[in-house]
Amino acid sequence: MALIGASGHGHWHRQVIAELGAAGRLRLVALVDVRPVEPLPDAGAAETAAVFTDHREMLRAVRPEVVVVCTPPHTHLPIALDVLASGADLLLEKPPVLNLAEHRTLVRAAEGRAVQVGFQALGSAALVELLAAVADGRLGTVTGIATVASWQRTDAYYARSRWAGRRSLDGRPVLDGALVNPLAHALMQCLAVAAAELRGRAAEPVAVELERYRTRPIEVDDTASLRVTLRGGLPVVAAVTLAGEEFIPGEVIVHGTAGRAVLEYPTDRLLLPGDPEPRAVPGRVGLLANLLEHRADPDGVPLIVPLDRTAGFTALIEAIHAAPEPTLLGGETVVGTGAGPDRVWSIRGVNGVLRRAAESGALLRELGVPWAVEPYRVALGEETGNG
Repeated sequence: MALIGASGHGHWHRQVIAELGAAGRLRLVALVDVRPVEPLPDAGAAETAAVFTDHREMLRAVRPEVVVVCTPPHTHLPIALDVLASGADLLLEKPPVLNLAEHRTLVRAAEGRAVQVGFQALGSAALVELLAAVADGRLGTVTGIATVASWQRTDAYYARSRWAGRRSLDGRPVLDGALVNPLAHALMQCLAVAAAELRGRAAEPVAVELERYRTRPIEVDDTASLRVTLRGGLPVVAAVTLAGEEFIPGEVIVHGTAGRAVLEYPTDRLLLPGDPEPRAVPGRVGLLANLLEHRADPDGVPLIVPLDRTAGFTALIEAIHAAPEPTLLGGETVVGTGAGPDRVWSIRGVNGVLRRAAESGALLRELGVPWAVEPYRVALGEETGNG
């Protein structure tokens, strides 16, 4: 196998690859990156693989059977198409592509190949238990799904690459915002829960209401309030920030007629109706390991995150890209701490209003938040714009 994108988040993939290599499940033959590939301590076979700066040259020279692509989102489609054309199976980092036309192109190219998308939190045993509880009716009828998260990002985070904090680059959408990149897992978890309530039918977004904010002169949101209406009427709300106060790792909240469930997805802590307190549900199936098992037994081992499971997420990305630029917050609304590359910005009182949004299913504007703006509204499949 080969890894395209060996720096940055690629280091995490190299560790996973090294562990599977040590177990005899794969042999790493190539690393690809446009930047110098730094040695990775304890990476085993990763340090003896051939190194390339051009993925096409690597594909011709090495002919890998499996390729992991961990490159900036706006580069995913052309690289993925080259990988699939070479005959290899693919693990593609999230988000897989940035609009539905690209999604359809990738689906066509993937015919006869195995493609896994890197939403690794979907391999969580805690999520599997939550989905089973929803499907079994333990929460009654699900009336709403929400996610809340409050993180912080430094100035250095937005200086990490040319595409950091950008809406587009080199004529292609990038969308390095809170909803599409760092907190994409939160939104994808909500869509997975919705699919369980719909008894496995696709969670298809039909309408979007979106408020986007930023605390820096970036092109994308670091704070967002989103309400998605799915076909059938089920609402999904996301209230997230990278300019938070106290840390909220990321919660998926499921409201039902017979109870309420909360999954803290980064830590796999789960609270179901009747539980006295949240409990850890250990165990995650790695997506690369699952891809290898699927290759060995396609009928017996389904992929955890096949392309079709991510179509709803891609539809939301397309709507976010069509929205107006985020509102810049300033003055007494934001507080800066630290200096230089370690500086962070926080929005006063943001944690409280995000929690209220997640619990009530309301947007920030509807809660009367003084700095909130009129949301962008669009019916998906129609002309974009405020409606």
